[in-house]
Amino acid sequence: MNWDRVGVPDGLTQRARWFVGAHGVRVDALDVASWRERWLGFGIPAEEIDRVDVYQRRWGGLVLPPAPMYEGGPRYLNADTPEPSPDDGWWFEAGEQRTAVPFGFMVGPTGEFGIHGNHWVPLHATVEGWVESLALAHHATTSAQSITRLTGDEVETVDLDDYELVPEVEGLADSWWRDDDTLVAVYTGEAEAFGFPQDRTTFVYEFASSS
Repeated sequence: MNWDRVGVPDGLTQRARWFVGAHGVRVDALDVASWRERWLGFGIPAEEIDRVDVYQRRWGGLVLPPAPMYEGGPRYLNADTPEPSPDDGWWFEAGEQRTAVPFGFMVGPTGEFGIHGNHWVPLHATVEGWVESLALAHHATTSAQSITRLTGDEVETVDLDDYELVPEVEGLADSWWRDDDTLVAVYTGEAEAFGFPQDRTTFVYEFASSS
C-alpha cells in the first residue's frame, strides 16, 4: 500500500499503520512557524512552541474515522495556541470536536491525549495510544462475531483479571484488554471528566474460537 499520500507516522504497530494508511486523509493544518513570534510575544515558552511544532509535523491535518466514544473524537488532529494547564506545565488542543460536546480534546503537559470537561482526564499516555485505540476499535468492529455494550454498573460484570492488557494503546482512563478470542474496550474518560459513573462504557468483542 502507498502510504506516502497520508504520511503515516513511524512508531505505530503494523495494525495502526495499515489503519492510518488505508483510512486516513491529510488536510491543511496550523503552520506553527507563522505563529511562533506572536506566541513568543504572548509569553509562551519556546520549548512549548517546539512541542506543538513536533505534534503538527507528526499529526497535523490527519483525519481518521470516528471513534466509538466521545462523539467520534476530534474531527481531525490539529493543534492550537498552547495554554498553561490547570496543574503544572502547558497543554494545547489536539483537534476540534466533530459535534457540539461539553469537552475538548487536549494534549497534556507530558504528551498525554485526553479530554477536558469539568476535569482534565488523560485517556492515553500518548497520541500514538489514541491512534492505536482507534485502529483496534476498527479491527474489532469489523471482525468480531458479536459485540456487547455495557454501561454504568453493568461494566463491573466483566472481570478484567481474566484478560491481558493491550500495551500499545497506553491506556490511562481508557484501556483495551484481550484473551485468545475476546477483546474488551473500557472507556471511563467521560465518566471521570464529569463525575458521572453511569457514563462508564465497556465493549466486549467476541471472535471465533481459535481452538
